[in-house]
Amino acid sequence: QVQLVESGGGSVQTGGSLRLACVASDYMYYMGWFRQAPGQAREGVAARTAGNVERVADSVKGRFTVSRDVDKNTLYLEMKNLKSEDTAMYYCAAASARPGTSLSFVPSDYRYWGQGTQVTVSS
Repeated sequence: QVQLVESGGGSVQTGGSLRLACVASDYMYYMGWFRQAPGQAREGVAARTAGNVERVADSVKGRFTVSRDVDKNTLYLEMKNLKSEDTAMYYCAAASARPGTSLSFVPSDYRYWGQGTQVTVSS
């Protein structure tokens, strides 16, 4: 069982920045960030493979940067120019390699999940 531990959430004002980190207990090919606001579905934010293929949601493109230290089994999410609509619980997710498949934003494609870290953006 792979454990994922997120850190770095918090409360900031509009326009502020936060950096999230997710440490996995073992190597996983796919690692990604999802978020879920109250009453809304969980959505993909950014993901990166161990081969450095990445995907970033249009809603955060240009403001959020995903990076990964494969040797440390760690995924990062640098968030800048935060907006109120970014307020959500942010979850780290991971999955093993699936030959022939692309980087997914479908939650059910990820087997392992962290407990989440809250990000709150206020004006």
